[in-house]
Amino acid sequence: MKNPQNLSLRSGGAAPLVETHGLMRRDAQRGQILLHPTDFALEAGQRVVLTGASGSGKSVFLRALALLDPPDGGTLLWHGQPITRMHIPSYRRHIAYLRQRPALIDGTVEDNLRFPWSLAIYRGSAFDAARVKSLLEAAGRGSDFLARDSAELSGGEAQIVALVRVLQLDPEALLLDEPTASLDPESARTVEMLIAHWFECEGAARATVWVSHDPAQAQRVGTRHLTMQAGVLSEASNTPSPSITATGAPQ
Repeated sequence: MKNPQNLSLRSGGAAPLVETHGLMRRDAQRGQILLHPTDFALEAGQRVVLTGASGSGKSVFLRALALLDPPDGGTLLWHGQPITRMHIPSYRRHIAYLRQRPALIDGTVEDNLRFPWSLAIYRGSAFDAARVKSLLEAAGRGSDFLARDSAELSGGEAQIVALVRVLQLDPEALLLDEPTASLDPESARTVEMLIAHWFECEGAARATVWVSHDPAQAQRVGTRHLTMQAGVLSEASNTPSPSITATGAPQ
């Protein structure tokens, strides 16, 4: 078995938002190692971008980090503490995963944005119309967008809805699994700008891990670059140029 890849880059002080020690995944049927044992730490304020060939294990790692697929070895810590079964719903709220193709419910955009507040985990919180308006404005959408039927949205519009639905919940980190891979360039940049707006408004308490197959996008959205090859995660030798801001200017 390979030695764990040490990608902590600890900056001292508080514990990382998320930290793994020897995290690994196997194919349940073939026994093939999909993710070799890996040490990794995501600090508040980091914008991590992960690149690699198709099938190299990028999504496997991100889904394991999101606790969507159970690991076959290693440990995952949240603010320095192990995550018990009862803490998983809260963890997924704060360490939010966004996939490439969003899943929307039938109804309007507003129905979709209100849906999370019907779940038990969000009991005690409520839909914040002003917060949603601000996020939609950052994506170039007015209040009339709320009345649109979700079945009539374009791919880019559907991804905006899925993203706003997550961002309104105030996550600590976004795990972004190629969220713009199937979008046109204009829609992709809108999604990038919305995420930049969220990151900047929340400040250093937030972080992103963005899986991308687009080298130009990787340069725009990340300041720490990881690569994946045959299930082995490693730090890239070159650091991407400064990431974009909510206005599209270099940071």
